[in-house]
Amino acid sequence: MTASPDAPLRVLFCIGVNQNFFDLPTGQGKSVWDGFTTMLSQLYELPGVAVLGTVDDDQHMVGPSDSWPWTCYVLADVVDQQAVAAACNLLRTVQVGEHALWRYMKIEARLGRPLPEPEAAR
Repeated sequence: MTASPDAPLRVLFCIGVNQNFFDLPTGQGKSVWDGFTTMLSQLYELPGVAVLGTVDDDQHMVGPSDSWPWTCYVLADVVDQQAVAAACNLLRTVQVGEHALWRYMKIEARLGRPLPEPEAAR
């Protein structure tokens, strides 16, 4: 089944916390959390991005995540690849003290299309 040309991209943003966060002195991680929540707020407000849901796995995964399994995920419908790039770019533009958020986190976007809904789910 092919999606219509106007259908949004289904995007899974995979976000990992890197070692720089864990190297911070105890108690200084709150500024990174504040930067992350700022980034998340900006993602929700980004034109062409409709966030469908989030998953945070920080209770079952402790330590850096440089690849799968990631620390958290954001599932969204996104209008085009430029909007996906703009969402990923938020880690470059959101500041945490004198550094950009990407010093402490990384993001990857997986792009696809929704699977068809089974008849029973309708």
